Amino acid sequence: MKKTGNQIMTVVGGRAVHPVNVRVGGFYKAPARAAVKALEGPLRQALDASLQTVKWVSGFDFPDVEGDYLFVALRDGVRYPIEAGRVVSSSGLDCSPAEFAEVAVEEHVARSNALHARLFGRLAYLTGPLARYALNADVLSPLAKNAAAEAGLGPECRNPFRSIVVRAVEMVFACEEALRIVDAYEPPPVPAVAMPAPAAGAAAPDGALTGAGATEAPRGLLLHRYEIEANGLVRQARIMPPTSQNQLSIEADLFRVAEAGLDLSHEDLTRRAELAVRNHDPCISCATHFLDVTVETRP
Repeated sequence: MKKTGNQIMTVVGGRAVHPVNVRVGGFYKAPARAAVKALEGPLRQALDASLQTVKWVSGFDFPDVEGDYLFVALRDGVRYPIEAGRVVSSSGLDCSPAEFAEVAVEEHVARSNALHARLFGRLAYLTGPLARYALNADVLSPLAKNAAAEAGLGPECRNPFRSIVVRAVEMVFACEEALRIVDAYEPPPVPAVAMPAPAAGAAAPDGALTGAGATEAPRGLLLHRYEIEANGLVRQARIMPPTSQNQLSIEADLFRVAEAGLDLSHEDLTRRAELAVRNHDPCISCATHFLDVTVETRP
């Protein structure tokens, strides 16, 4: 799977790590049709590996822990979300990325250096695979839907430890989507769309141009919002990663894990707490080595 990913990044991005072919408006050089078509074989192997992975991880022994999450993810109602859609929630929220930038409020808390996000400044919520699946399972491909059903996933999953199963199902969809793109690909007439110079925003009294966009990163919803002055300088930039949005839910999961694991050994409880973080944020999994669990036994 990693080898296939590196091949794709090399063809599209120019190299596997830190791609250099991407530019504003598109690419410096469009991949040749033959180079893209050559990805079909590795992608079919990756699809087979993804289906096997769903079966494998669904057989893991998962702790019986569930969270009462408020799910937030992109949705367009046509296909499983990656790079487009409106921001929706399990409580009825339905807004544009620009509106979501106003709805999601980040705050500093005394116990942490990390920002914590809340909806409307008061509600903890969760983004990521569990949220994407709960809000978009109906638009998965038939193959991915079948894999999810065979893995025992219902219309939603609230056990954070089973998020690995959802991620595996998403890999099935991702491989299918990549194969669809490969099959339909034709080099564009030009590799990039010309981008006009920034102009003063007509609706902004101070002349700033504001734009916002959202995509689904593997960890969850990723929001970008920028204010650009008429001279092209960025006045303000806000990047809200899934980490800050999931922070409160991760902390709540740690409480649930601790309460449900009081009969575990100190070592096993520490490991389960580390897994509780990795369920939502594998990208900071190395940072969980900071975790120091202290168990106080009272009569």
